[in-house]
Amino acid sequence: MATYLDESLTKLEWFEGSIPWMYLDTRGHVTVGVGLMVPDAAAAEKLPFVIGNRAATSTEIATEFARVEAMPMGRPALFYRHDGSLELEKQDIDSLLRTVLAGFDGELRARISGYNEFPDSIKIALLDMAYNLGPLGLLHGYPTLIAAVESGNWARAAANCFRHGPGAVRNQWTQNMFLENVVGTLKAEAEGALKRFGYGVIGMGAAAAEWLRKKQ
Repeated sequence: MATYLDESLTKLEWFEGSIPWMYLDTRGHVTVGVGLMVPDAAAAEKLPFVIGNRAATSTEIATEFARVEAMPMGRPALFYRHDGSLELEKQDIDSLLRTVLAGFDGELRARISGYNEFPDSIKIALLDMAYNLGPLGLLHGYPTLIAAVESGNWARAAANCFRHGPGAVRNQWTQNMFLENVVGTLKAEAEGALKRFGYGVIGMGAAAAEWLRKKQ
């Protein structure tokens, strides 16, 4: 059974893309895999790059890092690839992403009250934001959002999750992940209230619809 970390990995690959060779992101940082920034040649040398059917040497990795770093920024990822480009295999890209996500998940769990009890969709939305902003960027840059999720106010969280940089589709998806839980909460409250008034779950019909309408 897939966990919320598995779902986060899949969604991040969809949003970020998965590029096995080194390239420059829009800010000029050497990047590889699913938007993983590589700060320097030493960091690149720790990654399991291959060339053809063999592991790349430290010298080859450092040389490739320097080549890419010297290229103009802001081009499509394919611009930075050539016949001798070093690449990461798919399983290594996934493993690196999973390690980063697990680390971010641990940071959020330690810093956000009630994180363990959040619905999976809330954790996935927060992890997407953390991957884009960095955990500290999320925690320090979005105090209203953090306060909202700690109090379980998913509607307020949805209203305060917009990020500059990611496109409209990604921002809307994140907002929808929060709003999904608003609907679930309202339905649970409606069922509880209607049961107290003797309607039961089956055949709630118009009574439930009217109750929900008044709550919105």
